[in-house]
Amino acid sequence: MSSNARFLGRTVVVASLLVSVLISRPVNAGGGYFILGYGPMAGQSAGTSTAIGFDSFAGASNPAKLSMTNDRLDLDVILFNPYRRISRSGAEDADYDFTATSKNSLFVLPEAGYSHRLNDRLSLGISLYGNGGLNTEYHGDTGVPGSNRNPDACGEQPGNFFGGCGRLGFDLSQVILAPTLAWTISDRYSFGITPLLAFQQFKAYGLQAFQAISASPTHVTNQGYARSFGAGARVGLFGRVTPWLDVGAAYSTKVFFQDFDEYRGLIADYGSFDIPANFSVGFGLRPGGGVTIGGDVQRIFFNNIPALANGVSNSVSDPPNDPFGSRNGTGFHWDNVTTYRLAFAWTATERLTLRFGGAFGHHPTNGNDANSTSLNLFAPNAKWQGTVGGSWALSASSEVHAAYGRYMVSDIDGDSATAALGIGGKESIDPHVNTLLIGYSHHIRK
Repeated sequence: MSSNARFLGRTVVVASLLVSVLISRPVNAGGGYFILGYGPMAGQSAGTSTAIGFDSFAGASNPAKLSMTNDRLDLDVILFNPYRRISRSGAEDADYDFTATSKNSLFVLPEAGYSHRLNDRLSLGISLYGNGGLNTEYHGDTGVPGSNRNPDACGEQPGNFFGGCGRLGFDLSQVILAPTLAWTISDRYSFGITPLLAFQQFKAYGLQAFQAISASPTHVTNQGYARSFGAGARVGLFGRVTPWLDVGAAYSTKVFFQDFDEYRGLIADYGSFDIPANFSVGFGLRPGGGVTIGGDVQRIFFNNIPALANGVSNSVSDPPNDPFGSRNGTGFHWDNVTTYRLAFAWTATERLTLRFGGAFGHHPTNGNDANSTSLNLFAPNAKWQGTVGGSWALSASSEVHAAYGRYMVSDIDGDSATAALGIGGKESIDPHVNTLLIGYSHHIRK
């Protein structure tokens, strides 16, 4: 059997196994829409990966970097431990002044990547990774029978935090399969391209209070999982400008998905939920002494997705013209964001490499007023993120990885958008996330 055939066989096996695992588990990104980094190197470096971190996950950051890798298999698992507590005070109905803590406190995200050098100029690879961040489950309620805001759907049940009944929450998970081809253009530069083949699933529950102001009241809440497929592309450039300086740049198109038809009365633009376009530029600097310094700047275009960009108050302030699910219906009121990342790696011994990283980005929410707060209780965004980790070579062909990460999130608080439902008041969330990455890499000798 040829090496190419063996490569394709291994790829199919790895992808099939990982898809079956990822789809069956909820994914949490620690308060952001994208997780901090993909693969064992980026996971140790606060996501810094446009021009550093030469593993098989190039398709998740900069496809052109694949030209710098040899044949290898990378596997890792990330454990997410989020804490999220929401509270309200000063409500028009005092029964709605209460606190609830999300029950989901541990999530498991496996990832996999494989790379293969076809010849001196071409490299082929594949990676599988996930996004998420909207997974919450709040069980608190007013404790007062009949206090919900939709008795036709809820009967005499107590109202939950948003005036519906029963458990309250969202669950979004996305899986992306990224086959990658990198071409070495010259001794210094390479180009890469990655088709992004994606799957996502979503469910929402406990939002019965919004049915009366929806474009499709029977497609707002408690519909189980809705699933859809999508596709996009990522392209990248990588350059070894000098023996001590690397540069990189990558651009990802929007990933266009089928609509979530089951929730077309909740998600703005009739159930449309695409992954936004984004780009990044970065550098890798090697000053000597086994030290590498890397930096990235990434821009994400959230405001091109109505479900993310529209104001939280749109549907509750003008339900006849902008009901939930309509083109201008309620969204998260997110703006475009820029994230800055910096990472350090030090080869301490022949076997041990230590890595540290930090990332900073402003909240995508447009302020803390009633047009920004309420829905963002489901998806608070980290301002500061940090990681520390290392890789240990077990042999010339294998190594293990470990990293700890902390998503440090400032409290979000502001006026509630639920005043039109007779609730109102001030809402806030107190979140933080701990992560643990454990990985293994196998270098395949020809």
